[in-house]
Parts: sequence; structure tokens; C-alpha cells
Amino acid sequence: VSAWKYNVIGQSGHILPIYLLTTDVEGNEPWMKNMTGSLYDSTSRWNRIVQEMILGIGGVKLLKTLGYNNIQTYHLNEGHGSFAMVELYDMMDGNIEKVKEKVAFTTHTPVPAGHDRFKQDLINKVFEDRMPTEVRKLADDNGEFNMTFLGMALSRYRNGVAKKHGEISRKMFPQYKIDHITNGVHLPFWVSKPFRKMFSRKWPSWRTNPSVLQNAIEIDDLDLYDAHIENKFNLISYQKGHSWNLLDEELITIGFARRFATYKRAVLLFHDIDRLGKIAQGHLQFIFAGKAHPKDTMGKDLIKKIHEAGEYLYDNYRVKVVMMENYNMDLSHMLVSGVDVWLNTPNRYREASGTSGMKAALNGVLNLSVQDGWWLEGYKMNKLAGWAIGPDDSNPDDPRISNNWDIDSNELYKKLEEDVIPTYMNHDEWIFRQKNAISLAAYFNTHRMCMEYAEKAYNLKKQRPWKFTP
Repeated sequence: VSAWKYNVIGQSGHILPIYLLTTDVEGNEPWMKNMTGSLYDSTSRWNRIVQEMILGIGGVKLLKTLGYNNIQTYHLNEGHGSFAMVELYDMMDGNIEKVKEKVAFTTHTPVPAGHDRFKQDLINKVFEDRMPTEVRKLADDNGEFNMTFLGMALSRYRNGVAKKHGEISRKMFPQYKIDHITNGVHLPFWVSKPFRKMFSRKWPSWRTNPSVLQNAIEIDDLDLYDAHIENKFNLISYQKGHSWNLLDEELITIGFARRFATYKRAVLLFHDIDRLGKIAQGHLQFIFAGKAHPKDTMGKDLIKKIHEAGEYLYDNYRVKVVMMENYNMDLSHMLVSGVDVWLNTPNRYREASGTSGMKAALNGVLNLSVQDGWWLEGYKMNKLAGWAIGPDDSNPDDPRISNNWDIDSNELYKKLEEDVIPTYMNHDEWIFRQKNAISLAAYFNTHRMCMEYAEKAYNLKKQRPWKFTP
């Protein structure tokens, strides 16, 4: 195993090296050379174990080889890297407590099926006699080897990635103390150029002190309007060059872009398609983007249904639905800044956090979302930053949180008809809400998130040379 090195240069010029493991090394057999070529190669569970050995054991060995001999915290994200515990166990001469002192573990998955499990005989086949019995017992899950069990058991600190996700994780793993640190987005990367210029004029220090964005209400109305219109025109101009169905700059543009996993319910919008057509006619247009895993038949079927719904709505109501192809980071940048409303309709409590809505809010785009993940927190912080589809989680007996498509689609259509469209018609009210959306970026950012990890997970608050600024 070898590695590529990529230096990330921070705002202050600080260099952070990232090491990317690879088995494409001269001398390896062809099957091993290809082992790190595809992250989601699900052809065999054996391949998956080998990949996770490379990540976990190989990652620890690489750091040691590079001279990182005084690491205070190994931070594992998800169970995929939990084989690092095997290497640390050997390094600590089998002292479980010393291993725990060195590890922080973050889980990102709110459903049991999303956590890697392997048959014990497959573990035996790959590791032979190199899997310590004590480690194997800690990972035991009804006879299977559970990578998340291993990560949880051998960590001093554990967390989920949003408040609700932390709560769900504690129910899934009641034997462990699990905290939460809500995700954030890297503002300098996700802010659009017009908004970057606007923020820099108003607050020159916003990149290093994003908390100033809580004062977004002070932004000049015309500056905000001009910046958003520039983003919207850029998006629609790009769309016109890549689609036959041309969007209209004057209509409310609603965006939906993410993985086409079934729990995200991309087609909830079309549940009562004629009702949607009547509401949207002359007011709304929709733009979708995203990808399904090549072997995810249900995900690919969702994309097909979006195309079919788009044809029906255009033929019967002249409502435009566009599916943008070749979804990538550049297109994502344009979408989260160029639409007017960001739509998110997952099954409740299946979204660990989600971050696309944070990127949209940063760019003055209003969220219209089921209250799950980060939006449960964001909407409670500022109810003028967008709209909620259905109730929050305060009443577990509320029938509206049952993920019933009839109930949720009805709530969605009511929000579109009674809130989104009338508010958009009120120019001043819309801009006021945009400012409230931007203010959420003062909290939902990686600056705050990393400071929380530094304090809670890494115990760095009072240690030099770390400079902690609350």
C-alpha cells in the first residue's frame, strides 16, 4: 500500500496534508492493484473487508511510517475504518483502555442496515489468526462482526452528526454514551461569487469569523436582490445550454439535488400530480439533479419517474420540470445558489444531518423541508429562514410524522400554495426571509463544527498550540 499526498492550504496559510491510500503499486498483483480503484465496488464482501483493512490498518501504519508517533486522537468517521482498532490494539500491547484513550468515533448512519457487518468465517478467511479474540468479542453482533460495534466499543468519545441523529444513535446503541455535533459546511467554498463579494464588503472578516453572518438583516436589500438575481440568471443560462425545456427567469425556481436514494422521496412532489399542476401553473418551475448508484435499480427508477412527471406536467399544465444531467460539484454550486427554494422531503429520521440546505441558506435560498436532520435545528432557530413540511419531533404520537405520502404531500402543496407563492409575490417579504436564511450560516458552518470537535472529541480547548475562540 502506498499513498498520494495532497496539501490543503487554509485561510491563514497553514498547510494540512491529506494522504490518500492506494494499492495501485508496482509489484502488486492485478486484483490488488484494482482494490482501491472503486469505492463502491460491491461485487463481494471479501473485497469490502480488504478495502476496510487497507483504510483502517493501512492508515494507522502509514501515519506511523511518516513519523506521526505522538498522535493524541485517531478520529474515525463511520465504521469503515474500525480495523484501525486492530492495529492500535497491537501497538498498545493489547491494552484496551489505552486504545480507547486514543480514539474518537463519529457515526453518520441513523438506520441499523447502514452499518457494515461481516460473517465471522469471512473475517477468519481474511485475517486468518491475526484478529485478537478480545477485539472480535467487542465487535460481535449476534454472530456477525459489526464494524460500528467495534468503533463504539473502543472509543473514548462518540457522536452523531445532528441533535436528532444523536438521539437516534443513543437508542440504537444504548450501551454507549453518545453525544452530537451538528454538521456544518465550509462557507468560503460554498458561497457564490456575488455573495462572497457582498459579504466581504459588509464584513471583511467573515471568512474567519462567520458568526458575523447572524447580522445578515443588515444587508442592503438591493445588494441582496442583485446578488441573487445574478446567481439565478447564471443557473438558468447554464440550464438553457443543456436542456430543450427552457426555464423562465421570472418564475419561482424550486431545486432538488442529492443522491436518488429511495428514503429521500424525490417523487413525493408528484404524489398528486394534477393538484401540483394547478398550483404550479404560471408560478413554479422545478429543477432536479443527482445520481443513483449504477446497481441501484430503485434509484434509477426514481429518475425515470421524474422525467415522466415532467412530461405530464408540461403537456397538461405547461409546468416545467428539468432533470439536469452530469451532476457534479460545479453544478451543485450553481443549484444551491441559483434556485429560489430548496426542497427536501426525506422519510423522517432517516436523514442523519444533510448539508445541501445549509449551502442553500448561505446563498439566500429558502428551505422548504421535512423537519429532519439539520433542519429540525435550523427551523427552530429561525422560522423565517424557510418553511417546514409537517411538524417537528416534539409529539411522537402525532400522525403527521408517520411518513404517510398522502399527509406529507398535502402539507407540501399547502406550503407551496399558501406560503411560498404569496411570499414570493411580496418582494420585500421575500428579501427579508432571505436575510434570515443567510443568518443560519453563522451556526451551520465547519468553523463552529471543528471548534466543537476540538473541545469535545479532541480535548484541545486548553492545550497549546490550539487557539480556541468561542
